Amino acid sequence: MGDLHYPFRLSGTGRNPRSLLDRLVTRYETYKLMARVRKRRRAIEIVCLREGGHRPLAKNDIPLVFNTHNDIKLMPSFLAHYRKLGVSRFICVDDVSSDGTREYLLSQADVDVWRSPLRYRDARRGREWREALFDRYGGDRWYLNVDSDEFLIYQDCEHQRLDSLIQVLERRGEKRLAAPMIDMYPIEPLGSATLGTDDHRMPWEIADHFDGAGYEIGYTKRAISITGGPRKRKFAHILELIKYPLIFWDRNCSLSVSIHQPLPCERNFLEISGVLLHFKFFSDYREKIEQAVSDGQYFDGAAIYRKMLDDLEKTGEFDFADEQSVRFSGSRQLLELGFIAAIPFEQEAAQEAARQR
Repeated sequence: MGDLHYPFRLSGTGRNPRSLLDRLVTRYETYKLMARVRKRRRAIEIVCLREGGHRPLAKNDIPLVFNTHNDIKLMPSFLAHYRKLGVSRFICVDDVSSDGTREYLLSQADVDVWRSPLRYRDARRGREWREALFDRYGGDRWYLNVDSDEFLIYQDCEHQRLDSLIQVLERRGEKRLAAPMIDMYPIEPLGSATLGTDDHRMPWEIADHFDGAGYEIGYTKRAISITGGPRKRKFAHILELIKYPLIFWDRNCSLSVSIHQPLPCERNFLEISGVLLHFKFFSDYREKIEQAVSDGQYFDGAAIYRKMLDDLEKTGEFDFADEQSVRFSGSRQLLELGFIAAIPFEQEAAQEAARQR
């Protein structure tokens, strides 16, 4: 269905126009995939660890669902970032953390922590946990759906909260926000890139660079596809970067095929209006890679992490610095570079003022 460069400043366009045939093919693909999903859907066990069980969501709550495993260093900044954006409830599956992540989250009044006898891999890489939580807390509402190392950025998110973003999406008739994962890294030696639980900095103040070019975008029959970034540049990893972190969840939705291609597929072809800053590389990167390899919970027995560990044994330390490296400075920069599309907040505010007159 055609390819373009990403970010869009390199191609002068925001997305690939889709023909009637493209749309019909996508609709038929949804039909086929939904039949497969219904056949393999199963009930899974998850248990809320909060005393008294899980608490229902209020109508005006903005809930965030996430998975985590041994990410204690990111938890204070993760919660602070999303609270500032307007998230009022956090709903988490903790995958047997042993570094204090679970205990920290249980101490937070706005967090419900769940556990499951299934590990991440056995829960279809966490997708079944997410769907089980959507079922428990209820559909026909907006959710943020991210991992604990992903920080959503959209135009003027420093001042515009999620409720304003949702109003814009609803007015445009959209039920999702498209956002690629952008890997962040320090250009100083990784061994000195330290982030602790008592550190009041945000992770992008430490892992403060990203690749400003070197991405490719395509439009398949199921979704947008974006690949590239520093892991492709250094390790030849072809990873799918696109996600839909803000999603209106209803009975037609499913993540069972892929977190990168949620059903129904017809809802996946949107302006790319956000990015997920993705934080994997700090001073503990070697420990994290070794843990991923020994745990074997990631795709293909953590083959990507095995390759990274092999490279690490040869080089002694990773260095991501490159002529493409750009220091992150905020949402305006991502808009100017073409990583995200503009969001008409001012138009929405004017229309809301007119409605109230």
